[in-house]
Amino acid sequence: MIQKTYVMLKPDAIARRYIGKILTRFEDKGLKIVAMKLRMISEEIAKEHYGEHKDKPFFDGLIKYITSGPVLTMVIEGDEAISVVRKLSGATNPQEADFGTIRGDFGMDTGRNIIHSSDSPESASREINLFFDEDEIIDYSMSDESWIYE
Repeated sequence: MIQKTYVMLKPDAIARRYIGKILTRFEDKGLKIVAMKLRMISEEIAKEHYGEHKDKPFFDGLIKYITSGPVLTMVIEGDEAISVVRKLSGATNPQEADFGTIRGDFGMDTGRNIIHSSDSPESASREINLFFDEDEIIDYSMSDESWIYE
């Protein structure tokens, strides 16, 4: 099933110059980037995005971190894109993430774990709508789709 999912490269990924390396992993897998913005996230948007964590002790630090520098927000499309991107991202704690995953290869600490990706269709829809207008998501075909999908 073709899905769209939300992905954010966090400030540590941008500061450490990992944008190209991470985007290559998505493209090499056959996923399609259909929207992308380099941006700063306001405290208000950050609190809305991470609202499910508002009562947790790490919430204030998370908000401070995610608003500390630019992030790259994306909508990625592909067959079972939500679970595929989650697998490519690796475990939330980079020290537990498998080598070969984004967090396993580039992260060292849960507080600086490089990437966020939606964990369900409901989260993907909410997060995409929080960061993108409908007209910013582009529908197009890739020339190699027949080699990726049967």
